[in-house]
Amino acid sequence: QVQLVESGGGLVQAGGSLRLSCAASGIAFSIATMGWYRQAPGKQRELVARITSSGSRNYADSVKGRFTIVRDNANKRVYLQMNSLKPEDTAVYYCNAYFEVLSRDYWGQGTQVTVSS
Repeated sequence: QVQLVESGGGLVQAGGSLRLSCAASGIAFSIATMGWYRQAPGKQRELVARITSSGSRNYADSVKGRFTIVRDNANKRVYLQMNSLKPEDTAVYYCNAYFEVLSRDYWGQGTQVTVSS
């Protein structure tokens, strides 16, 4: 059974930091492209950051220089370190695992991040 379980969300003041964690099970984690997406109220889900199996990273322009994605293959976890948070970062953040060879992906349930001004 595939599970992606996010944690680490919460309420933080603008300028603060949070670290999100995603624990994966039931998947071949080391070959997956792992990503963090977010969805704010009334908006579409968008890519925040992604890291491939080889360690290549890409980020949304809005978070470059503030967020860092890291993967731990041994423990099947992916992290999103979020610094200098802004109110516009407020959203539900979702963990995603994508398998290119299968053209299939999996989603976690999401964790709420709220940044107050």
